[in-house]
Amino acid sequence: MTTERVNPPELSPPSGFSHAVVATGSRLVFLAGQTALDADGKVVGDSLPGQFERALTNLLTALRAAGGTPADLARVTVYATDLAAYRAHAPRLGRLWKKLAGHDYPAMAVVEVVRLWDEQALVELDGFAVLP
Repeated sequence: MTTERVNPPELSPPSGFSHAVVATGSRLVFLAGQTALDADGKVVGDSLPGQFERALTNLLTALRAAGGTPADLARVTVYATDLAAYRAHAPRLGRLWKKLAGHDYPAMAVVEVVRLWDEQALVELDGFAVLP
């Protein structure tokens, strides 16, 4: 697979995302929304950063099980129940992303929602990847 991160100079410089990702490969992996569920199906972590780390770990676990790596991610959507809290924690969330997924950012969006399927969940991530 090849990916090209496209960040046109006419747009505001991206921070923690890419404006566009051009991916060429032969397999698409659609990743279901992941919250901070542990193996027993219980939400773990009482802070946004703690839940974000677990949700991202879960997303990457599913991706790896499908044969992909973080660099294969083309798109991720983050659903947060408190956008102000997400923005306040953005620097820490960025450090967690780099620790777990590296420095190649997919095209991303953050969307505030009233609540998530798992009522205790503060954040959920879904996405898709393009594999060779």
